[in-house]
Amino acid sequence: MSDEAPARPSTGDQPTAPLDPRRVHAARRHRAGRRPDDASTVVLDVRQIPGARQIPGARQIPGARRSRGRRLLPRPSWALVTMVVVVLAGLLVVEAYTNAAFVPDNRVTPGSQREVPSSVIGGGPIVNVGAEGRTQSHRLPPRTVALTFDDGPDPRWTPEVLRVLDKYRVKGTFFVIGSQVVRNPEVTRRLVTEGHELGVHTFTHPDLAALPDWRRELEYAQTQLAVASTTGVRPSLLRFPYSSRADAYTDRDWPMLRQAGELGYLTVVNDVDSRDWELPSVEEMVANATPDGTAGTIALWHDAGGDRSGTVAALDRYIPMMLERGYRFTTVSEGLNQTFAAAGVSGPVGGQTAAPLDERWRGHVLVGAVRVADGMFGMLGVFFVLVGVLTVGRTLLLFVMAPRHAARRRRRDWSWGPPVTEPVSVIVPAYNEREGIAAAVRSLALGDHPGGIEVVVVDDGSTDGTADIVAALRLPNVRVVRKPNGGKPSALNTGVALARHDLIVMVDGDTIFEPDSVRRLVQPFADPGVGVVAGNVKVGNRRGLIAKWQHIEYVIGFNLDRRLYETLRCMPTVPGAIGAFRRQALEQVGGMTDDTLAEDTDVTIALGRAGWHIVYEESARAWTEAPTTVGQLWKQRYRWSYGTLQAMWKHRRSVIDSGRSGRFGRRCLSFLTLFGVLLPLAAPVIDLLAIYGLIFLDRSDTVVAWLAMLALQFLTAVLAFRLDREKLGVLWVLPLQQFVYRQVMYLVLLQAVGTALTGGRLGWQKLRRTGDLRVAGRGATG
Repeated sequence: MSDEAPARPSTGDQPTAPLDPRRVHAARRHRAGRRPDDASTVVLDVRQIPGARQIPGARQIPGARRSRGRRLLPRPSWALVTMVVVVLAGLLVVEAYTNAAFVPDNRVTPGSQREVPSSVIGGGPIVNVGAEGRTQSHRLPPRTVALTFDDGPDPRWTPEVLRVLDKYRVKGTFFVIGSQVVRNPEVTRRLVTEGHELGVHTFTHPDLAALPDWRRELEYAQTQLAVASTTGVRPSLLRFPYSSRADAYTDRDWPMLRQAGELGYLTVVNDVDSRDWELPSVEEMVANATPDGTAGTIALWHDAGGDRSGTVAALDRYIPMMLERGYRFTTVSEGLNQTFAAAGVSGPVGGQTAAPLDERWRGHVLVGAVRVADGMFGMLGVFFVLVGVLTVGRTLLLFVMAPRHAARRRRRDWSWGPPVTEPVSVIVPAYNEREGIAAAVRSLALGDHPGGIEVVVVDDGSTDGTADIVAALRLPNVRVVRKPNGGKPSALNTGVALARHDLIVMVDGDTIFEPDSVRRLVQPFADPGVGVVAGNVKVGNRRGLIAKWQHIEYVIGFNLDRRLYETLRCMPTVPGAIGAFRRQALEQVGGMTDDTLAEDTDVTIALGRAGWHIVYEESARAWTEAPTTVGQLWKQRYRWSYGTLQAMWKHRRSVIDSGRSGRFGRRCLSFLTLFGVLLPLAAPVIDLLAIYGLIFLDRSDTVVAWLAMLALQFLTAVLAFRLDREKLGVLWVLPLQQFVYRQVMYLVLLQAVGTALTGGRLGWQKLRRTGDLRVAGRGATG
């Protein structure tokens, strides 16, 4: 793909005419009488040639070119990009928060109890802190047990616990975590429906003493919202994470108790702890949860947080044992009401009430946000696996196929056949190429091909004197054809129609050939089944960082891939910078069209479907000037990406064709879809999850995983550079490529896909050239 003349996009334009053999022969008869002399470059005006209106692709547009009505490449939609990044970041933050990535770890440290009232330290497990710190502490009545469960609900173990409770017709009090409520709504609703009591155990299970007041209140409120949205009730009981008995409260806990009281909560700890979180034996759990004498007790168990099979088995033994000892089972609020009733205090205390409607709606918003974040994170996980499989699969294919391709070509007894010495016509479509056209044409005209080289420069309505620069070279085997602006496909078809020879080389106007490039490029035509040959494109301006990145990409992403595609006989693109065609093959598929912005991909796929063998000749090298700014790079790659998508869509029906077309189409479009669309689109998850891991997960594991992916890329790069005989020194910029260049490529493809899905149409854009192009000697590139 290249950056030649922009086609006029006015609605009155007609499609670029395909090559018609009869018109080609007529044009060839005309130009046979206008052979160049030995002294100067011949300049032709396509409008002065008899029958010029019949020349394929020569659109009859008054004037050299017209600027109005041209479809331009839209600028990067930074507002859209920013919005996407903000939304993704927000969802990842929600996911991290829900997964308790922000919470501080629990630190068990001895603390003073000077500020904690003695009525709390020496009181019961239910604490109510009133105004000005006045406290009330309560116990359950004798021979009363309240089974309390922390850290749920859990989709696996909470139903198992409920099965045991239902077996003995016992109700429990479940202190739920808000994030678990959101993710297990059916289990939460079942708790309420079956008459069990809910309490708040925070949203993310943090060490509350290490959090500021506003964050603690947020933890409680979000749990209330999750419960309200899921069940329609509002709990009034609260249990702090990592809490134990009332006599363990310290000065560090006292502010939390006061805040909980001000917010209307009854704070609940426990009298006995089964310590099931330590995974002891069933006998030990039962012994730990058994109270002394006949005292009322609040027993602590867990229905989540790990394997709770031991808890379930212990409960199945503990409940009947306590019933035999004359104990009654109740919930915390019912037991507290029994205590008040025995003391002559009327009115219910604690329990759960109906949640207000506005609280339910706010809960729905919270639940929706968490579920969207969970869904997105799950999708990222799927894409992560997809990227891993595609990356490893592509790497294995490259490591198997590319060396095989290179080894075959380097065997001493291998050749395409007898040397090809037929004359060659080189077509150079040019639009405002004054910076590099002289060097490009000179490198072509002075090539060492023994059959002779004819260079046809088709000036496609340039306004910068491109044609005059070529004419001033006065090279005997160069002709300049001036034509109205019609776009690159039109210029190429015009050049083919006027070319004298049947071996056609197509070259971009900013590309410099090595002296032997044309000769080497056409040698595969010794095989009569070869219809197209792709050359080896090299970046000639490698001094800047962006250009170095493109140099790496050209060697790895383009040239190494072409070795693979030739071996698999499914090459999708012969580059516009250096490609050779049989005239017969071009005429068979109708020449170049402007159906897509990637005319080189379009015609390559068409030729493959027609049964022509498409090969890669790595020894034929052409040097091109790569974009040096992010803006210019964006324009080029945006057009390439969009054009490739157009070409894939145009040839989509080939996957169901029979014969040669179907075989080529299925292989070619499958590889393009997997490695040209899906892999680049999904690849950003590697970076997203790496950032997520560095911030919220284990940093060591994240760094190791990221370095493993980089090592895989580096090994692929070494293979590609060795096969292309390039120096490895430039690979020091490969790690930096992960932080800027890859992100630009992601966004380019994303915007191209968006444009394609919305039915947008783009036109050609001319990239700004500087003429800063250096050609390294063979075997000395770097």
